[in-house]
Amino acid sequence: MLHIKSISAFNDNYIWLIHNDEKRCAIVDPGEAAPVLQYLQEHQLIPDVILITHHHADHIGGVPDIVHHYPKVNVVTPKNEPIPTQTHAVIDGDQIELFDHRFSVMELPGHTLGHVAYVGDNKVFCGDVLFSAGCGRVFEGTMEQMYQSLNKLMTLPEETEVYCAHEYTTSNVAFAMAVEPDNQELKHYRDDVIRLRAQDKSTLPTTLKVQKAINPFLRTDEKTVIKSVTNRTIDTEPLSIFTALREWKNEF
Repeated sequence: MLHIKSISAFNDNYIWLIHNDEKRCAIVDPGEAAPVLQYLQEHQLIPDVILITHHHADHIGGVPDIVHHYPKVNVVTPKNEPIPTQTHAVIDGDQIELFDHRFSVMELPGHTLGHVAYVGDNKVFCGDVLFSAGCGRVFEGTMEQMYQSLNKLMTLPEETEVYCAHEYTTSNVAFAMAVEPDNQELKHYRDDVIRLRAQDKSTLPTTLKVQKAINPFLRTDEKTVIKSVTNRTIDTEPLSIFTALREWKNEF
């Protein structure tokens, strides 16, 4: 059985730690080393592998120090994003064995050109592509690439647990409410988020089923979403709606 732990870093990053019952673990996107090393030591865990989704500093900054402390750890990174300390480059469709569970690599360009996710055990570790009630900014890729990447994630089973890399949910929900103020499921979700954050609890993981109901970036064919951006685009094709939403969110 795999156990998932979130380790907070910086202001709002989550470093995900996947471990089994034999005290072996994988670390996803360690932007900062100190909290990870402290957790490993406190819980007597040995890291077998570091999984990197993309090259941004808040996702890879802690890797060299972790490798220094655990020289045998493998560092798995996207092939299309050369990252220092890489030991194993992966591309779309590659398979990784994690403690008797098989994870597959899914390329998701848009936020960065080589961004990947790791999918397995009914979970997806998706970095900065999909957030709860939102999606990542389009920095290196195109709007079409990001739109297609989100659609690719939507092909996974609805019960898939989504482990994204930031606690952006409160601000994302505020934007989603501006887009769909009458979405009842979104209202209920907002109330849950307010309660969790008031208790300083994480809003993650979420599920794809929840996201399909409340995330405007996954609802570009909904009449309510289309109507909300009619003053921003005359084209009602889903990609145009997505682009208008993303540009609106950039300035929100």
